[in-house]
Amino acid sequence: MELTPLRYFRAIVAAGHMTRAARTLGITQPALSAVVKKLEAEVGARLLNRTGLGVEPTEAGRILLRHAEEAIRSADTAVKAVRELLGLEHGSIRIGGGATATTSILPQAVSATRARHPGLRFFVREAGSAQVAFAVATGELDLGIVTLPVPRPMADDLVILPLVRDELRLITPASHPLRVAEPPARNPPDSSARPRPRGSPRAASTTPGGSARSFRWSQLSGEAFVAFEAGSAVRSIIDEAARTAGVTLNVVMELRSIESIKRMVAAGIGVGLVSRFALSPDEGLTASDGTLIRQLGVVRHKDRAPSPAVRAFESVLLGLHA
Repeated sequence: MELTPLRYFRAIVAAGHMTRAARTLGITQPALSAVVKKLEAEVGARLLNRTGLGVEPTEAGRILLRHAEEAIRSADTAVKAVRELLGLEHGSIRIGGGATATTSILPQAVSATRARHPGLRFFVREAGSAQVAFAVATGELDLGIVTLPVPRPMADDLVILPLVRDELRLITPASHPLRVAEPPARNPPDSSARPRPRGSPRAASTTPGGSARSFRWSQLSGEAFVAFEAGSAVRSIIDEAARTAGVTLNVVMELRSIESIKRMVAAGIGVGLVSRFALSPDEGLTASDGTLIRQLGVVRHKDRAPSPAVRAFESVLLGLHA
């Protein structure tokens, strides 16, 4: 039995009148009557009784209507499931994030998602956390990865899901005193040795092998500093930590890209602080007198239902950092 006649029959019962139902369905009243006659012939029973006000279902009509409702709901569910599958196969996702997200977090998540759904397309925008959160709130982006907390009142429009804690670590040129720690002395110090010039950096704390693993904020006083651009969330965290430690950073360059900061530091321009996700496990120095920790989160609009593609990607992203 086709579903269209059942939908028409349901509309007739709901309207209680053949002409009104025909008008609602956009067909002629004779055509609708013909559909009812065909249904009655198929089930072998009269389905409608005429009344002074219109029509009403017979007992057989009520039984048919009950099963018709179940069949229509099942068919609608099936169509929705197929459309969701097509959304996963041919959908698109608009994502925003800062330098850490676009450089070190999104590539793995996008790769894992495309391995499951190779037809998905991704549009990635790199911007500061405030701009990303605003773009999600206004519907320009589906998802964002931002530094938490999101300021109010913008946060009121967003679903905010904690993603991962990130540490900012100090990177230095290869020959910098903070990176090349002094080897442990084998003999008592020579009293005739030349004293360390005043103001020169003291070596950072080291592992037994002599490689530096941490630094103190006071050691950055006067150091040329390659920084993220002013106004970004990560720069605000760094500036606040420096102020708390009583240190004024000597910023000689501002950049947005993590890779650019790493290259400038490697070229000897100065030292810098970048996410641990952009470094190998044994790379970078931790602040021993106040680690730089920030919480990254995923944001999406709370009043817009995410598409199947967005839901799938969000699940992968959160799962990778569970």
